[in-house]
Amino acid sequence: MKTIVSTALLLLAAAFVLLAAGCTGDSITPGYVALTGGNPREGKAVIRQFSCGACHIIPGIRGARGLVGPPLILFGRRTFIAGEVPNTPQNLVHWIQSPTSIEPHTAMPALGLTQQQARDAAAYLYTLR
Repeated sequence: MKTIVSTALLLLAAAFVLLAAGCTGDSITPGYVALTGGNPREGKAVIRQFSCGACHIIPGIRGARGLVGPPLILFGRRTFIAGEVPNTPQNLVHWIQSPTSIEPHTAMPALGLTQQQARDAAAYLYTLR
C-alpha cells in the first residue's frame, strides 16, 4: 500500500511539474515564458544589445557565434544552469543578473541588466527547445 501511495504521489508531482512548465511540445513554451514575466521578442533584442553572442552560440541571434561560453542551443530543455542550479525561470533570471552569486569562478560577467531585461532574456532562452 505504501508503494502504491508513493508511486501515485510521484506521478502527481511529475504531472504538476509538466503542467507548470508549460510542456506543450511547441517551440515556444508558454508556461516558462509566463513564469519569467518576460517577453521573448524583447529578450531577443536584449540579447543583441548586450552582445551575448560574443561569448555564446545563440540560435536566432544573428552573429551569435561566440565560443567562450557554452552554446545555448536547446537551452529550454536543459536541466541545470551552469551545472550548479536547476533550470527554473527564477534561477535563470538570477543567473543572468548575477552569475557570480551562483558560480563564483564563472567567466560570465554581470552585465548590469535590469530585472525586466533579465526576465525578457530568460523568456527568449526558454523558446530554444
